[in-house]
Amino acid sequence: MTAAPGSFNAFLDLPQTPVFNAETGPLAGLRLAVKDIYDVAGYTTGCGNPDKAASAIPATRTAPAVQILLDAGARFAGKTQTDELAFSLMGQNAHFPHPINPAAPNRVTGGSSSGSAAAVAGQLADIAIGSDTGGSIRAPASFCGLVGLRTTHGLISLDGAMKLAPSLDTFGWFARDIDAYENVAKLLIGEDAHRGQLTRPVALDWLDGLSTGPDEIAEYQRMRRHAEAALGPVATARPLAFSPDELYWCFRKVQAFEAWQEHGAWISSGDRGLGPGVKERFEFGAAISATDYAAEIDKRDAFRQELGALLGADGILVLPTVPGAAPLANGTHDELLAYRERALMLLCLSGLSGFPQITLPIGTAGSAPFGLSLLGPAGSDLALIQLGRRVLDAAHTKD
Repeated sequence: MTAAPGSFNAFLDLPQTPVFNAETGPLAGLRLAVKDIYDVAGYTTGCGNPDKAASAIPATRTAPAVQILLDAGARFAGKTQTDELAFSLMGQNAHFPHPINPAAPNRVTGGSSSGSAAAVAGQLADIAIGSDTGGSIRAPASFCGLVGLRTTHGLISLDGAMKLAPSLDTFGWFARDIDAYENVAKLLIGEDAHRGQLTRPVALDWLDGLSTGPDEIAEYQRMRRHAEAALGPVATARPLAFSPDELYWCFRKVQAFEAWQEHGAWISSGDRGLGPGVKERFEFGAAISATDYAAEIDKRDAFRQELGALLGADGILVLPTVPGAAPLANGTHDELLAYRERALMLLCLSGLSGFPQITLPIGTAGSAPFGLSLLGPAGSDLALIQLGRRVLDAAHTKD
């Protein structure tokens, strides 16, 4: 597949089929791109794998959450690249030309919602649908200078979407500005289930220490001062009972086990040509026993209760979204893997708890975007967006 100049390899080269959208509504005039794990009527859903794409038949129904946005006036702009079976974090699908990060062309876009992030950052779409299992909204948003929210688990329907790890999968989207972001949220969420006022920002020392170097640590501290200007002083919380390694491996094992349950039979039924990294992650999942998985679920439940108690009804966890700027696109396998593992120690808190987390594009590292995150109690998604607006305003005022 070749791409037109200026396309950033964001969209799939598919035969164009008309997709109905309302002529009026709160999203009228906005272009909507859709990650290729979601059904769009008239299009196949390839999930980033050529074998799946070749055997797929055009969908007869658009995924309900996507349809809500079309009914609100958004105009379909195309289906976007995804990492293979949505099981990666760097946005480098072995089967396609890699999407280009418009904000830092020598660095990765992040994945698995790689094409969606590239489309919005490159101004080819105003809104782009993605998903977040391990960080596939938050990491690309941070890498590409976008707003991105991992929603409360189960809050928005994933009907009509490929499953990866159902107890972790969430619906998400990208936008360049907080106004467009909030307009989509109001359509998909309505009102927050959480009723408390988020007025108590907290931080964990070990999360702050996961930044990749002294420049990134200094930039995170600068971003945190913007958060304090908007939200008040950030208090250091007591240490959690679980270590970063324990949470990392809990997440990895839960995700991989569930991914193998979803896709293992199909993978085992033929030569699927899985790309490097993706193949090994599925093999890892195949080796996890049901007993080990159950033990990790118990650990996750205990962590969720502990984090819920730490946040209470009014707490907000402030943290760097990822360890720093996106890795270089030509980085070695070992360099990308090391970054991925470090990033997952930050990203897994929201995934394991099911609590929402927003990333805000207020920082830079190495002349590339670097996001600050706010993580709140379950059901506080709209409140996080509104707090994010305050932090963005504070950052723009100070800068």
